[in-house]
Amino acid sequence: MNLYFDQSLAKNYKSPSQIIRVLSENWVATNSYCPNCNTQPLSEFTNGKPVADFYCAQCSEQYELKSKKSKLSNIINDGAYKTMIERINSADNPNFFFLTYSKEYTVNNFLIIPKQFFKPDIIIKRKPLSATAKRAGWVGCNIDLRQVPESGKVFLVKNQQVIPRDDVSQQFQKTLFLRKQSVASRGWTLDIWQCIDRLDTHFSLKQVYAFADELKLKHPENNYIPDKIRQQLQILRDRGIIEFVSRGHYRKSY
Repeated sequence: MNLYFDQSLAKNYKSPSQIIRVLSENWVATNSYCPNCNTQPLSEFTNGKPVADFYCAQCSEQYELKSKKSKLSNIINDGAYKTMIERINSADNPNFFFLTYSKEYTVNNFLIIPKQFFKPDIIIKRKPLSATAKRAGWVGCNIDLRQVPESGKVFLVKNQQVIPRDDVSQQFQKTLFLRKQSVASRGWTLDIWQCIDRLDTHFSLKQVYAFADELKLKHPENNYIPDKIRQQLQILRDRGIIEFVSRGHYRKSY
C-alpha cells in the first residue's frame, strides 16, 4: 500500500477542499480494499450519491470517506443532518472511512468504522445557519466518535504503519453480529461495550454495575438495568469480545 498521494492530480485545482477531495478519493480508489471480503479495488459512485463514495462490487458494502489533515479528532464535521440520519437508518447505510494525512500529503491513519456502530445519537445536530447566511436555515451535523467502542475502529493504516489484511478482516467481521440485532438491542450492546472500554483489561461485574445510573439516563424506560447489564455481558462473551474468568470477573479480548 503506497501511503503517498498523487499530487499531480490536483494541478488544475486551487481550492484546498477540492484538492484534498481529489487526492484522497484517488488514493482510496487506488490503494484500498473491502475489509469485508478483501476485494480490490473498490468502485466509485457517481458524483451526487448521498452519504456514500465507494462500494464493493463483490459484496455490495458501501463506504463514505472523511478526510482530515493532521490528527483524527473525536468530533468530525459532516453534511446535512437530515440526510445523514436518513442514511444511517436505511437498509443500505454506509460504512465510514476516516483518513488523516500530513502536510506532505502522506497518509497517517486510515480506518473504517463499520455501519453497525452508527446510531442516531452518534450524529450531533448543529445549529441552523443564520438568516444572513447563503444557505439560511440549513442544518448540518457532526459525527461523535466518542460514542464508538475502540473495537469498532478498524485501522487499515495506523501511525503510517500498514496493518495486515488478515488482521483487518478479522476485526471487521468479528462485529458483524451487531447487524442482526434490532436497533434497540444493538443500542444496549454498544452502550455496555462503551462502559467496558472505560475499564481495565480485567474487570468485574460490580464495576459494570457502577454505570447503572448513567445507563438509566440513556434508557429511562428500563427498570431492570442490572439484568440488562448481565444479558449484554453474556452476548459480548458469546461473541468473543470479552472472556469469562471466574464468577463476576471478566477479561477483554481486544
